[in-house]
Amino acid sequence: MNVAIVGVGLIGGSMALALKEKGIAKKIIGVGRSAASIAKAIELGIIDEVLPLEEAVKQADFIYVSIPVDATIPVMQQIMDMITDKQVVVDAGSTKAALCEALSDHPMRKQFVASHPMWGTEYSGPEAAVRGAFAGRACVICEKEKSSTAALELVEGIYKAVNMHIIYMDAANHDVHAAYVSHISHITSFALANTVLEKEKEEDAIFEMAGGGFESTVRLAKSNSAMWAPIFMQNKENVLDVLNEHISQLRKFKASLEKENMEYLIELMENANKIKRILK
Repeated sequence: MNVAIVGVGLIGGSMALALKEKGIAKKIIGVGRSAASIAKAIELGIIDEVLPLEEAVKQADFIYVSIPVDATIPVMQQIMDMITDKQVVVDAGSTKAALCEALSDHPMRKQFVASHPMWGTEYSGPEAAVRGAFAGRACVICEKEKSSTAALELVEGIYKAVNMHIIYMDAANHDVHAAYVSHISHITSFALANTVLEKEKEEDAIFEMAGGGFESTVRLAKSNSAMWAPIFMQNKENVLDVLNEHISQLRKFKASLEKENMEYLIELMENANKIKRILK
């Protein structure tokens, strides 16, 4: 297939590498807003050619959109207006409800598959693209009943070829679950980094003392704000629900320390230990 990758960053770039490695793509066309970024993708061999959106869509059998979610809706509407029923469009956004709603009545809706590959790092740009990135990870496909059988089978086949397992979910449920397993982790990491930077004015001391636990907890604070701020805003209601629960849990730890209640502190931690049933 000829493939157009709209947004050749961490996810789009990693998908481009995977499609080349698996022999799925004959040619990969990159589309991007940053001339420097798209030039880097060419230099790294991630894409074969750079074209404006309209030209790229014309030449592509398969269009993969991986851009910040606030830009996804208008760009997807443009793409859907251009395609024929021989082309398939898929997005990789971290929020699904707003996009699915925006495209729900589009006459070419059946050629679109709403997906979210559940993988990422704190890095961004084409330099962050990773070979074998998706292996063993989950991919959520939303509203599969609204995609044509052929489009769905193509997208399922591609995700399975890059060794992902597929979960089917409606868009609203996806956004609730994403708030709990992804979005809250990033907000917590940003907040923790700000807490430490506010209290620890001696930055050298942080670097010298920071152990593995701190690094693994705060690494997501290095994530791209241009990508994550729109995700938080688009999934605001679910993120606020999760934040309220998280703040409630923090208050319990605070209360146990203020009252020197060792028994309650241990109870809170032992309850948290139950996460071992889910995370090995």
